Amino acid sequence: MSSATVQPATYGHDASFPRFSVARYQKMIETGVLDVNDRVELLENYMVLKMARNPLHDSTIQRSQRVLFQIVPNGWDVRIQSAVALADSQPEPDFAFVRGTGADYETRHPGPVDVGLLIEVADSSLLRDRQDKTRIYARAGIPVYWVVNLVDRKVEVFSDPDQAANPPAYRSRQAYGPGDQVPLVLDGAAVGSVPAADLLP
Repeated sequence: MSSATVQPATYGHDASFPRFSVARYQKMIETGVLDVNDRVELLENYMVLKMARNPLHDSTIQRSQRVLFQIVPNGWDVRIQSAVALADSQPEPDFAFVRGTGADYETRHPGPVDVGLLIEVADSSLLRDRQDKTRIYARAGIPVYWVVNLVDRKVEVFSDPDQAANPPAYRSRQAYGPGDQVPLVLDGAAVGSVPAADLLP
């Protein structure tokens, strides 16, 4: 198991919390120790409770999926609240742009090389999504990460991960307001754009 280089902001503060490898966490799911009723995800080897969802969060996902499915280019697919397997984490981002189709992931979760973009919708989860998950996703080399920030009504785009930084971080952060177009960048190339207003309440 790897160790986080900084203390997570939203979990792991009790020294007695057990830590799990990704393989062990997956085995717990396979054997039924954990099921869909357990609202957890693995972050930096900590099994943490997922943030509670409210109507604003869920309606944003419902609205956003209509927009995102319209712009997904050939060779890519969009997954919704599905697991991504990283070296020390198995988060379930609200959206993931991944290579291929659903058939490619019948026996495994997408890994970092499969992912072009991860998106989290953030209200009560803003601190975790902006601070802890930027570190996790940068460490994994996820090329682009969006935080749909419902609190401040903007879309924050993180890109150019620095995996060697301590802690890992994204070198670039851009914020887009309701009047802006958010560029969709996959494999380093802009393949479209999304009006930020279509993602924000």
